[in-house]
Amino acid sequence: MVPPAAGAAKRIILAHGACHGGWCWYKVAAQLRAAGHRVDAPDLGARRLGDAPAFADHARPLLDAVRALPDGERAVLVGHSFGGISVALAAETYPEKVAAAVFVAAFLPDCANPPSHPIDKHQESDWMDTVIDPSHAPPSILFGPEILKKKFYQLSSPQDYTLGMSLVRVSSLYVDDLRQQPAFREDRYGAVRKVYVVVKHDLAIVEEHQRWMIANAEVAEVKVMDAGDHMAMLSAPVELAGHLADVANRYT
Repeated sequence: MVPPAAGAAKRIILAHGACHGGWCWYKVAAQLRAAGHRVDAPDLGARRLGDAPAFADHARPLLDAVRALPDGERAVLVGHSFGGISVALAAETYPEKVAAAVFVAAFLPDCANPPSHPIDKHQESDWMDTVIDPSHAPPSILFGPEILKKKFYQLSSPQDYTLGMSLVRVSSLYVDDLRQQPAFREDRYGAVRKVYVVVKHDLAIVEEHQRWMIANAEVAEVKVMDAGDHMAMLSAPVELAGHLADVANRYT
């Protein structure tokens, strides 16, 4: 059950992970809108990867959405997977416009290391059929059908796996670029309230790594999902939407 918006409708902006798009939030967005919230789920990056050569270009649609908020309005930003880095950059850039930053099985930067740190420490031993091209500018990545089925969508419906297979696109993790960036500031990103949603059955960013990131960053609240896989917005949308509505109702 998704709690209805308390008082005025709350603005929630959803940021997707690598190789995906705003489409992957369709179930959660529908739940939140039905509960009275205003929801945006922009497509990050560019249709042609070369048109987003730096991470800031990838995150630009989210940055633009936050920048465009009316004076005095603050939004809840939600990042999934690689989308956590985009949310962190938005919180660093516009901390006064962010009511809370929510990380759903997401990479969570700290304020002591470059933004690449949670990706660098992610020990993925088997990329399976992922296609990685380090010679591309920026270095490209495309998740293949096997890794999607076994590590991303293993608890999702066959329909959502099929949808994902038809819509995933070449992306980048921008690790080289992110390694060159300074750590986010304590008085900007560090001052924004953060909530982490642990997805226990995630096989792409496993619970151990999620807990490690939480221990290394200032997190105001931790929520835990016993249902769902890495694509929790598809495999457990009602539970996830309930957590996000709860954050929006309490922190905005």
